[in-house]
Amino acid sequence: MPAVGIIMGSDSDLPVMKEAAQILDEFGVEYDITVCSAHRLPEETAVYARGAAGQGMKVIIAGAGGAAHLPGVIAAYTVLPVIGIPVKTSTLSGVDSLYSIVQMPKGIPVATVAINGAANAALLAVEILAINDQELRDKLLDYRLRTAAEVRQKDQRLKEMGLKKYLQHKGEQ
Repeated sequence: MPAVGIIMGSDSDLPVMKEAAQILDEFGVEYDITVCSAHRLPEETAVYARGAAGQGMKVIIAGAGGAAHLPGVIAAYTVLPVIGIPVKTSTLSGVDSLYSIVQMPKGIPVATVAINGAANAALLAVEILAINDQELRDKLLDYRLRTAAEVRQKDQRLKEMGLKKYLQHKGEQ
């Protein structure tokens, strides 16, 4: 049974949303991934949200661009935690999506991550699941230790190579 539902308004959101799936895969968390538009498929969206808990889901990650109503609509139909991902748009660079998701009315909360922040949405979902799962908490700690070690390695390389060589090595000027 999937513990996390990943839902997006369009398959054009997949390049962003796949990052959430990759993080969940890394932690061994089962998920369901769905395309369902709040505007074009409102009834199906409501059915998805109402049925999520019954399918074993504990958290829903919802990504949308533009008007970005999908996370809020999902939250209106379930009491499961909903994490909204504002997807970057060509028109307003995702600021429109961010405002649509973060400005939820009192009583219908949606946790919101950064524009295109699918990885953090998945990490937040894992943190929520880890409240009652020591194994997941241990995996989160290991993840944080690994990412800290990566930063230390980059700092050491920068100090050894110097700025110019480091940037050339990275393919930047």
